[in-house]
Amino acid sequence: MSDLPALHRPPRRPHLWAVWFALSQVLLVALWWHYGWRIGVPVLLLSHGALVWATLWPRSRWLSPVLTRLPTDERVAWLTIDDGPSGDTGAMLDLLDAHGARATFFVVGARAAARPELVRAILARGHGLGNHSATHPQAWFWALPPARMRAEIAQAQAVLSEIGGQAPRWFRAVVGMANPFVAPALKQHGLARVAWSARGFDAVAADPAQVVARLERGLRPGAIVLLHEGAGHGRNVEVLTLLLQRLRVLGYQTVLPEELERCAAAPAMAANNAHL
Repeated sequence: MSDLPALHRPPRRPHLWAVWFALSQVLLVALWWHYGWRIGVPVLLLSHGALVWATLWPRSRWLSPVLTRLPTDERVAWLTIDDGPSGDTGAMLDLLDAHGARATFFVVGARAAARPELVRAILARGHGLGNHSATHPQAWFWALPPARMRAEIAQAQAVLSEIGGQAPRWFRAVVGMANPFVAPALKQHGLARVAWSARGFDAVAADPAQVVARLERGLRPGAIVLLHEGAGHGRNVEVLTLLLQRLRVLGYQTVLPEELERCAAAPAMAANNAHL
């Protein structure tokens, strides 16, 4: 575990994409000038299409680092629960306690401000807290301009830091889509972006058995499992119940990334102490 790669990776060069994109447009002009539209148009579509793909594909690393799974061969999974706090939060916390499980709740700033006691309960019970924007603009988060994007991330960070007494380390983009203006805000607040490797579409799908079956197809050692709370169909608690039962049957335990980081740091600390 001592050679565990860095898990928490805020963007270091958040504007590097602009350099590459500018160079691609210079190349585009040169090709169009020499070969005409028959070459220029495909290159134009390719360069702009790549930027759109990098924005819309949740696992894309072109615009910023993103964690998609935990680097371990052990049968562990990181449970992540989006969109709260909600009326489901208390029941989910009780379920997690009953199974000895841990999760990270990616919460919305405005909803946290309305129910701060639930945010404090999440932390008091040993779970993690992540930034999931201030207002959860689901339809347009991917297209927000720079100032609005900064505000969405900064306002949520401020609310969660005040309620919880500590700044979140992790960020999940709304619907997973992160445009080029996300990375500068993440760097400013020391946030690392998290995606997922197992998804059951429980925000819209109402059948817990089908949702968990989809999640199982993505379940591997180190999987990051995407869950939701407070969906309109009202069955997110049932999904979590069934998933925790299946994880136990399959021999999986839950883990927070901070636990892996502590395990990785322990041998190095022991070696340093041995030399004192």
